Amino acid sequence: MPRNNELKKILLIGSGPIVIGQGCEFDYSGVQACKALREEGYRVVLVNSNPATIMTDPEFADRTYIEPITAEVIEAIIEREKPDAILPTMGGQTALNAAMELNRNGALARHNVKLIGANARAIANGEDRQLFKEAMLRIGLEVPRSGVVHAVEDADKIADAIGHFPIISGRLLLSAAAEVASPTIVKSWWKLPEADSLSHRSTKC
Repeated sequence: MPRNNELKKILLIGSGPIVIGQGCEFDYSGVQACKALREEGYRVVLVNSNPATIMTDPEFADRTYIEPITAEVIEAIIEREKPDAILPTMGGQTALNAAMELNRNGALARHNVKLIGANARAIANGEDRQLFKEAMLRIGLEVPRSGVVHAVEDADKIADAIGHFPIISGRLLLSAAAEVASPTIVKSWWKLPEADSLSHRSTKC
């Protein structure tokens, strides 16, 4: 992509603590993003709650905040630093969640800050299984038979429509960390006989 000369300062949101499903790969991507943006002449402000990461070394950003990655804290940093844009796509699910909350609560609009890397609609379409399915169908792609459920009764209906073997899965997240399906639904819905096979119900609706 060509350089966007409308942007002067970019706030990069880090990934915070290393957790299951979201590890050091986001530290690496954040470091590379900081380096690439500064090489292009942008001023880079970084927020990351994990001081053990490489990206928080002083050489990578023009200013670094070791603060909790929450919408409230990031908005306070925006008020102080006045960035032209925020880049959340290098910080895994933690950064994406914070960015989406800033978009929902109007903070980005209030401070005239752009969301770059991926816009809010693209993030939502990527994370919501139903929205993703609808987007694929609109462009003519085939998708597996599926449905979104929030109760055991709904799971039974969709499982019957799908046939063998349905899979239960949590919400898809862009960081590769998936939310765990509701234990209540799984426990109530997946009733296996003593030592039978797994042919009764397997795991995704």
